[in-house]
Amino acid sequence: MPKTFRKEFRAQGCTAHVRKRTDGRYVCSYEIRYRRNGYNISVSAKTLQEAKDRFLVLLNNGLPTPTPKEYADAVPKTFNEFAHYYFNKFRVRRVAERTMKEDLWRYNRYLFPEFGSMPIPQITSAKCQSLIDSIVAQRKLKTAAEVFSLLNVILKMAIRHDIIRHNPLEIVIVEKYEKNHGKALTRDEEKKLLVESSGTEYQLMFAAALYTGLRPNELETAKICGNMIVARNSKQKDGKEHTKRIPITPMLRPFLDGIAELHFYKPEQLRKRLRAILPGHILKDLRKTFNSRCKECGMEEAAREEMMGHSLGALGNAYTELSDEYLLKEAEKVSYEPVVPPNVPPIFTIKRRNKR
Repeated sequence: MPKTFRKEFRAQGCTAHVRKRTDGRYVCSYEIRYRRNGYNISVSAKTLQEAKDRFLVLLNNGLPTPTPKEYADAVPKTFNEFAHYYFNKFRVRRVAERTMKEDLWRYNRYLFPEFGSMPIPQITSAKCQSLIDSIVAQRKLKTAAEVFSLLNVILKMAIRHDIIRHNPLEIVIVEKYEKNHGKALTRDEEKKLLVESSGTEYQLMFAAALYTGLRPNELETAKICGNMIVARNSKQKDGKEHTKRIPITPMLRPFLDGIAELHFYKPEQLRKRLRAILPGHILKDLRKTFNSRCKECGMEEAAREEMMGHSLGALGNAYTELSDEYLLKEAEKVSYEPVVPPNVPPIFTIKRRNKR
């Protein structure tokens, strides 16, 4: 029998039970459970802090639940209870926190009102098609595709739990929409962005995004570590914290002179300012621009993939480890016209190094 201990974890007036399981001498995991006031939350993780974070995501964006009761060990058969079970037990471990919040919003807005406490075997293709058609009728094609995808993973999980044999979505038709993948900035647009943001807090933020290729949700984690920018890799979801390192290129170096720490506005604020300067672009286009410039400047593909934070597959991730010296050498290739001199105002919200 593994050794266990129990203690309490309080959050937003809710007292949840924490259980630590020890397997062997060094491996342990933590489970946090709360089954009161209409909630049935159960999360687990390898570290206590990670378990708490997952618990708070579900607590802050809780699913509507039926009358409080003690659930049996058997897998629930009604749609809402099963969706709750799926989100708590599985999905919260596989997706990023932001994705989880968006999934819960779509569930509360579209799926729960439509299917509620309906037994899953009673969900028919006709009912699913009616829901998707009602969303498409509002010209929300992207939302319709996202709701379809979320409902699909729930029903596929129901199949794996032997609740249903066939997926009713197999014959449901979803109108396709053209996804906007964005486009790289031209060099004139790149210069315009930096010139028109000159003298404001935005210039360094845009320069850092342009010359590191960080995703919008990774910007706030960026730190200066010597001649590298280190940030969280938001696309790695194996339960571990992954970082990526991007050498400071010749294009970014002038903007970081005397800068000790980076501080970014929320992505929505950056998007708003970007639209004001370049109406035809989105924030992700800055990442696409960095990738394009690296190719144009002749950077080796392995170095570019490492800086972009792309997965190399299970084998590549396990056996590929590039040295800092190699990355720094490749980063020096990213040097081109136009070079815009930085103009950072004295009130800029960053900390500067004390010059000796």
